[in-house]
Amino acid sequence: MFQILRDSNSSRFQVSEFILMGFPGIHSWQHWLSLLLALLYVLALIANILIVTVIYQETSLHQSMYHFLGILAIVDIGLPTTIMPKILAILWFNDNNISLPECFAIHCFVGMESGIFVCMAIDRYVTIHRPLRYSSIVTESFVVKATVIMAFRNFVAPMSVPVLAAQRNYCSWNQINHCFCTNLGVTSLACDDRKIDSINQLFLAWKVMGSDLGLIVVSYALILQSVLRLNSPEAASKALSTCTSHLILIFFFYTVIIVMSITHSAKMTVPVIPLLLNMLYNVIPLL
Repeated sequence: MFQILRDSNSSRFQVSEFILMGFPGIHSWQHWLSLLLALLYVLALIANILIVTVIYQETSLHQSMYHFLGILAIVDIGLPTTIMPKILAILWFNDNNISLPECFAIHCFVGMESGIFVCMAIDRYVTIHRPLRYSSIVTESFVVKATVIMAFRNFVAPMSVPVLAAQRNYCSWNQINHCFCTNLGVTSLACDDRKIDSINQLFLAWKVMGSDLGLIVVSYALILQSVLRLNSPEAASKALSTCTSHLILIFFFYTVIIVMSITHSAKMTVPVIPLLLNMLYNVIPLL
């Protein structure tokens, strides 16, 4: 059912495949939940595909702000796709096995999403704070370079997590009491010293997510400062309205990340809430 590599010098094991136990305690109605999740997943795909298609076809939307929105939509297609098909396979076909590399695919998309939010915050800041210089600062070249840098960062930075996790010994225990895989869910099963994994995860969290959130907060603080200096209430209202949708997406995104971290750290068996939040977040662009 799963692959185990045994160390001949000890009774410890290195597990290359894990078993996702699904949603603990809701097996009697998990099929109804699967229909809701499938519907939200399809809506999320349709919403983001529509966004990408409209931005591509409408020449009037070929602007930096909409380019970032299109990239965000593409990431929002990849993010739920890393977890939702597997969850539905568990609920419908009892296909619980997942490999170690698959467990960490989600982290690349999460980091990329966070990075795109930083780019969008900078874009909004330049729009409001330096409107006359916007076209010379936020160019197509800027969009391409920013996207490539973020993609490279979020491919290289999380690489150490699965590498370290693959070196842990799991004492033949490979069952994860959740419906999807995360670094905390995997490394918490290790029976040897995982201090280096914890330090590495904490470092990456502060370096990637923490720095991104810090830049977003600073950007919007400067935006608010610039808006308060505007003499026209109508201009101030218009400037704030351009940031509202971004702030809603950012709020949902980081709320899901925080809730997931808390539920895993506290070993709580209620992953339905962050999962539904994540799917609703991906549907929001359609609304």
